[in-house]
Amino acid sequence: MIALIDYGAGNLRSVHKALLHLGVKVRLVREPSELKGCPGIVLPGVGAFDDCSQALQGQSLMEATRERIQEGAWFLGICVGYQILFERSEEFQSTSSGFGLFKGSVVRFPDKPGLKVPQIGWNQVKYTQDDCPIFKGIPDNSHFYFVHSYHPKPEDASIIAGETDYEVTFASAVWKDRVFATQFHPEKSQAIGLQLLKNFVELV
Repeated sequence: MIALIDYGAGNLRSVHKALLHLGVKVRLVREPSELKGCPGIVLPGVGAFDDCSQALQGQSLMEATRERIQEGAWFLGICVGYQILFERSEEFQSTSSGFGLFKGSVVRFPDKPGLKVPQIGWNQVKYTQDDCPIFKGIPDNSHFYFVHSYHPKPEDASIIAGETDYEVTFASAVWKDRVFATQFHPEKSQAIGLQLLKNFVELV
């Protein structure tokens, strides 16, 4: 059973359809009690850091999710669901806090001539950890689908599982223990994205 967190925003429908396509039992979670009994959690996201943070806190899901992770649940964050794992964001003069599972801030791409922000489209992910299980069976430097203007800047480089170059090199995937997160959208990345989701589900 995978808990798919529904905080009233995010790319919930696409992620839900992708998981169902893989034959996974999915529970849409809107309150803390619904996380019980789910060994795996997926937090999707599209939109602003503050909106995600405030919605999760308003539903008491931020602390409940953090507790389930500490109890040993497997976790996959996608896009803003990745960014929210960090302490803070620079987006729109953000005032909301993230999970704080990882130290660091979410920063905007630099203003550079010819650099289109947001990044929308396919880009490569270069693996920085040879044995990251969610990339099992997916060739290094594969293309995944991105839609974002901001990206996390981890203070601890050891958690970075994948990097992407978009004029600047940024951490496009992280991994520590049972927590995985990607800046790209696996649910929109065709066959390789489905393989990544399948890899995560098989861990759970």
